Amino acid sequence: THDYYAETGQLLYERHRCACQAKGKFLKVEPFIQYVTKHILEDKWSPDAVVGRFKKEAEHQQDAMVCTKTLYRYIDEGLIANLNNMNLWLKLRRKTKTKHSRERKRILGQSIELRPQEVNERTTFGHWEIDTVIGKKTKGEPVLLTLTERLTRYMLVLKIKAKDEVSVKEAIQSMTQSNPYFAKLFKSVTSDNGSEFASLSDALHNISDVYFTHPYSSWERGTNERHNGLIRRFIPKGTYIRDVALTTITRIQDWCNQLPRKILDYKTPQECFSDELLKIT
Repeated sequence: THDYYAETGQLLYERHRCACQAKGKFLKVEPFIQYVTKHILEDKWSPDAVVGRFKKEAEHQQDAMVCTKTLYRYIDEGLIANLNNMNLWLKLRRKTKTKHSRERKRILGQSIELRPQEVNERTTFGHWEIDTVIGKKTKGEPVLLTLTERLTRYMLVLKIKAKDEVSVKEAIQSMTQSNPYFAKLFKSVTSDNGSEFASLSDALHNISDVYFTHPYSSWERGTNERHNGLIRRFIPKGTYIRDVALTTITRIQDWCNQLPRKILDYKTPQECFSDELLKIT
């Protein structure tokens, strides 16, 4: 028989418990942590975009990274220097929306209910959503006209004179006249019922199909709404658009189009759009 000592037994138990715990991975993924820090702080990517893109770029380094859930935990626990929840734009800005009753509003043209199923299901290229982004609510102040392609999530951002019917129509007609492939690139455009889009059907007559969402149903062109939210990271409400340089607007557009997306298998909208262009040209 062997003598039993309680203190020794307790020490042995504690040693075995430590041995059976999952090994911490944080210290083994330093290159990945550097990659995360760079793209979240400098490029303003989301943690999920960083994880997804790293998987595509470094398939041979799957053991040298952590999943999205674990990365969020590292950030919550303050394990990554200079990186915290203040750097995660979407995590901070989510809030519950309250419903408001609205007066009836007329639909400016062909209803979204008539839009083909292939457009709704995003199975074909060339179907866009359109909207305006305002800065300062001042009469005559320039605004941004944004168009987002539903399949590739590629975005165009144009600075126009004002949030009015004439300015929108001029911008659209300028696009149709300057691009010989416009009809192939823009098979349809979906808009809300803002008065600035009253002449959209006229501007695209015999060129593109135009559909209008139900009144006060911005979620029916949710792709464009989501991308307008990306623009707000750089141009908050209350900013004078007239003071925003065209080079800045181009830089914001490029950033949106070079952001890896989970919905695109972590490819960028620019990459997907370029693939579709090759099929046309």
